[in-house]
Amino acid sequence: MPHVTVEYGPQENPIYQVGRKSFIFFRTPRPDAVDPETGDRYPDVIVIWVPSESDKLALIQDPDSPWFSTAHFDGHLSVLVRASRLGELTLDELREVVQDAWLSRASATRVKRWLAENRL
Repeated sequence: MPHVTVEYGPQENPIYQVGRKSFIFFRTPRPDAVDPETGDRYPDVIVIWVPSESDKLALIQDPDSPWFSTAHFDGHLSVLVRASRLGELTLDELREVVQDAWLSRASATRVKRWLAENRL
């Protein structure tokens, strides 16, 4: 995606931005995303913005899907996925979610130009 920059958080976790707005970031282990059997914090959670609450709900409604959310992200237009489960997604599914994340955070001018160039 064009105009993407990568910043790094305090623990060197990558944060992908467009126009200084984050659209994907690799989260540090937090107490709200834990293994239900061991209680260990997930070390590989990725936060990805979504265009709307309905898009979020469509991704997280299937309990067998790798997409999820936590109470910490209630009201936030993002979904979570563990890096270790990305292989459960097709390349097309992942591409669509990343494109939607970028489109939801990029400026209107950049969105219009990208959509015109990609005929979407």
